[in-house]
Amino acid sequence: MTMQMVKHVFISSLEHSAEMHCANLMGAVKDKLRAGTVWPGQDRVSSEELVPKIRFSGFGGKRLAEAGCELLDDTVSRAAMIYNVFKQLGYYKKLIKQANAFFEGNKVDLVIVCDSPAFNFHIARAAKKHGIPVLFYVAPQLWAWAPWRIRKLRRCCDKLACILPFEKDWFGKRGLDAEFVSNPLFDEADIDLQANFKPYSNYDPQSPKITLLPGSRDAEIDSLWPAMLEIAAALKEKHPGAEFTACAPDELKRAKLEQIYNAQHPDFSIDYAVDNVIEQCRQSDLAVVASGSATLQVAAAGCPMTVMYQSSRLMWHLVGKRLVRLPHLSLVNILAGKELVPEFMPYFTSLDPIIHRTHGMLCTPARMSQISQSLLELVRPLTQRRASDAVAEIILEMLATD
Repeated sequence: MTMQMVKHVFISSLEHSAEMHCANLMGAVKDKLRAGTVWPGQDRVSSEELVPKIRFSGFGGKRLAEAGCELLDDTVSRAAMIYNVFKQLGYYKKLIKQANAFFEGNKVDLVIVCDSPAFNFHIARAAKKHGIPVLFYVAPQLWAWAPWRIRKLRRCCDKLACILPFEKDWFGKRGLDAEFVSNPLFDEADIDLQANFKPYSNYDPQSPKITLLPGSRDAEIDSLWPAMLEIAAALKEKHPGAEFTACAPDELKRAKLEQIYNAQHPDFSIDYAVDNVIEQCRQSDLAVVASGSATLQVAAAGCPMTVMYQSSRLMWHLVGKRLVRLPHLSLVNILAGKELVPEFMPYFTSLDPIIHRTHGMLCTPARMSQISQSLLELVRPLTQRRASDAVAEIILEMLATD
């Protein structure tokens, strides 16, 4: 089989987490090429000069650039919540036009779109228009909302890398070539699940250690962090010795949390941790966390949690309830198939139910110990191998058959 020795891969990542996954993926691909010096399907070669090369281009941020990707645009700094997207439609239309032009003017062998399906469906469609194979890394959660979009996904997706165990069968039954690759959240973590179990044998309900995780996006922090501070204040009254630590994804977000804390003047102190969710939650008795991928990291720490997310009451009743098809909305409860941890998704105005349920958990250490064990069993399948290595193998296979 004759192979060109340089392949060109285009990556589309909009947000910090997707960029991190793709940067790790690039490293895994390069490691496999260096270790094997062979394309899948070829005989091994001995000369380092014959090692296949891959050129990476696309959308991302600083971390992707540092990994060796030629950036067309720094999209990560412009990441937005869904209800802020309307303000940036012009920017996203420009990116789609830019991608189309790039596919027209360059030989691209594979397009990888990571997360952000509302935008990346357009990039995938542009790639297919130019005859380029497409790999979806992180399957869009059509099983939770808008399942009718499966036809659109089939038209623009050649391979689907799933990060939740049940997704492989769900998409496979609907005609997609899907593979479960583990979860990239744990690619950089050294996790000992057995050691993370919390027996609460020396736990004092009067002095719990509580981690607050208000999310990574500005819009999440703006809506959830003031509410979490109110929840923390109420819990402090009920548990006088309670200690609180807020976990932020980076120093900029940590500064934002501190600024809001200072403006709100709560009558308790708070510590801050940066980009260390699992380790911080290993040292905590309970977490209050914004719904999203962070809930899986909290689960891997064996830490019971309360999950919350705010929404517009009007938009939820007009649109949200019609789109969402699941009885539970947080990832840990979806995987459990039941309400393993309290979830308030969405909550609208009153924080009293959140405070009540969280206080109830803090007062029942035996229940928290059971939750800790269940959470660890829940995430075990997600941590069995590095997702980056699994997806790297898929990429090399797709490039070899191109």
